[in-house]
Amino acid sequence: MATNRSEPFSEKLRVPEALTFDDVLLRPKESRVEPDDADTTSRVSTSVELSVPVLSAAMDTVTESELAIAMARRGGLGVLHQNMDVEETVAEVDRVKRADELVIREVVTASPKQTVREVDAMMEEEGVSGAPVVSEDDEVLGIISATDIRPYLEVGDRDEVREAMTDEVITAPEDVDARNALELMYEHKIERVPIVDDGNHLTGLVTMQGILQRREYDSAARDDEGRLRVGVAIGPFESERATAVDAAGADVLFIDCAHAHNRNVIESAREIEGSVEADVVVGNVGTREAAEALVGFADGIKVGIGPGSICTTRVVTGTGMPQITAVAQVADVASEHDIPVIADGGIRYSGDAIKAIAAGADAVMLGSYFAGTDEAPGRVVTMNGKRYKQYRGMGSVGAMQSGGGERYLKDTDEDEDYVPEGVEAATPYKGSVESELFQLVGGMKSGMGYVGAETIPEFKRRSEFVRVSSAGQTEGHAHDVVITDEAPNYSPDS
Repeated sequence: MATNRSEPFSEKLRVPEALTFDDVLLRPKESRVEPDDADTTSRVSTSVELSVPVLSAAMDTVTESELAIAMARRGGLGVLHQNMDVEETVAEVDRVKRADELVIREVVTASPKQTVREVDAMMEEEGVSGAPVVSEDDEVLGIISATDIRPYLEVGDRDEVREAMTDEVITAPEDVDARNALELMYEHKIERVPIVDDGNHLTGLVTMQGILQRREYDSAARDDEGRLRVGVAIGPFESERATAVDAAGADVLFIDCAHAHNRNVIESAREIEGSVEADVVVGNVGTREAAEALVGFADGIKVGIGPGSICTTRVVTGTGMPQITAVAQVADVASEHDIPVIADGGIRYSGDAIKAIAAGADAVMLGSYFAGTDEAPGRVVTMNGKRYKQYRGMGSVGAMQSGGGERYLKDTDEDEDYVPEGVEAATPYKGSVESELFQLVGGMKSGMGYVGAETIPEFKRRSEFVRVSSAGQTEGHAHDVVITDEAPNYSPDS
């Protein structure tokens, strides 16, 4: 009787080689490009372009609205984590979108019949220093500010607003731009201008602070309406969250799954992509076969199976793909379909980030790099006289208990035991995200200068890798010295 002979098990030992960041270096080339002239503009999805191709990871100790705002103002993108309920997530999206609005649409208003005391309390609660006074049908009648009513010198706190307000109001039409609004403010020595329609009904408000913020962050990542861009992570089967954050104005939805090369995940992601206006990035994957399964519908692909500093997937499951090889394999497929690739995880230095771009990525995502910043939500702790911030993997027990189990395709129940694929840790406190981005992007631009490329597409074409031995890795770090003054962009312990 004939038997089907399978391939000998020993054939499995004829394995391909896979490389990660420390295994390679960029080969220097003749250059006319100065680092300051390098342009890092790149895409993170088919319709979203950033001047800084850097994303903060969707982790509950890394990215909430405060960090997302800081990232977008400086040209990058923050991706809100999914360990919040839908209402909280929508509120976080709204905070980012409202942060630098030129025209504030949800305006805090006062009624002429309110008392001065009531309006004073309302403005303090809402965190504003002034408010348009409107009728019941939103016709602008006046404007009142804190200086009009504090400390109640001209009017009593029980007097009506109509007695304290300024009734000669400077307004602007709905098509006003930032320059014209600013000229109005300087001319009339005011700090806010109500926007009105043809019937003098309030439709918005422009403030001096909002205009100055937009001028300060002239390279910010903004949508077509001038609002800051924001990404949101959603579970692979969370259609309700996807619809809600899409309606709230999220620019990119990230189907956030540890192993997206799963038929159920792919089918659900395809359905979500077809039901929302936002771009949909799918991840994480690490092979060309996975990329082939996604390029038919995804607006971007996120790469990384176990490279993160707090991820234990590779040792717990025995599975993974070294990151440089993973990025290159996915980029081989994605580039043919003009689909951007995001390298997620394993980046410790700016040199790692630009190596990921050279391997085919269009942008990079970092977690621990930003977890230690002021804007990250992690708790500050002191150990041995040094300050650290809380940082945990989304596959850690704590994150799973908070609702992050779906990322690993596992149901979570408070009473059950977990099989975690991440740890909870601490990362050194670093200060502002602005300083971290400055060092990161500066190093990336220097790498582009060494290769002689002025743009990201040109850099990807010109860059070449050389293999590095363990001796070469040691040679590349500071060695044979005792470091007395730490550099802002290097730590031997990273």
